[in-house]
Amino acid sequence: MSQQYSSVVKTAQDYYNSDDADRFYYHIWGGQDIHIGLYQDAREDIGRASKRTVETMLGYIQQGPQGSERVDFKAIDLGSGYGGAARAIADNCHCPVTCINLSEAQNARNRSLSDAAGLSKLIEVVDASFEDIPCPDGTFDLAWSQDAILHSGNRARVFDEIDRVLKPGGELVFTDPMQADDCPDGVLQPVLARIHLDTLGSFAFYREQARRLGWGELHVEDLTHQLVRHYTRVRDELEHRRDELAEIVSADYIERMTEGLGHWIEAGEKGYLAWGIMHFHKPL
Repeated sequence: MSQQYSSVVKTAQDYYNSDDADRFYYHIWGGQDIHIGLYQDAREDIGRASKRTVETMLGYIQQGPQGSERVDFKAIDLGSGYGGAARAIADNCHCPVTCINLSEAQNARNRSLSDAAGLSKLIEVVDASFEDIPCPDGTFDLAWSQDAILHSGNRARVFDEIDRVLKPGGELVFTDPMQADDCPDGVLQPVLARIHLDTLGSFAFYREQARRLGWGELHVEDLTHQLVRHYTRVRDELEHRRDELAEIVSADYIERMTEGLGHWIEAGEKGYLAWGIMHFHKPL
């Protein structure tokens, strides 16, 4: 039986299930890792920079190196996209990973790529929303998410669900495009309208959610400059490969994406947006 999603989540599902979005993100945005990258220079390959984000986040995990010695170590990737991070976690920590993702189109690619990588026995892909995680309480040692929680209309509920499925002592490491803590009212409307949202989270908001749940803060790193660089790099790549992309993606989608990327870049350059890596742990 399919889940009944909130209107915000259903909008995100319909968008990421569209042929235009699926092809654009897979071919332009970063391939297996469709998230904001950590760039060493402004012209670096998007896929390589996006993979570096995964590698950096893996380095923060306190329990990760012991994963190969703990047969009960389990991870969950919330908003897993094409599963690049899940495969990296499974490969590095030698542990099973549950992928929660609402796009059936992305999930089909995830299953295919995981099978090709020989990791299908460790990767379970579940068609679901992280607002209502279909897993028992206290299942996971590690919760992971990259640039996905923004698509929830109830981010506090997402944190409640993460808290529920984490074991005592479990960790959450995630990134999310956010508004700056001091963002003026109303200035993000062009960005929010493009992604059909009313608000974004912020460093202050997520820290408050962690405090509310009694979690400890392990590491919070502000990497906002990488958000601007990433969206600029994606827009440049889109323009460079526009003719190629036009063969598989509609002209209307390309124009709307170009305009939307411009809004993100402008808001980021004005200091209205934020992005970084956040790492918390649930107490024992």
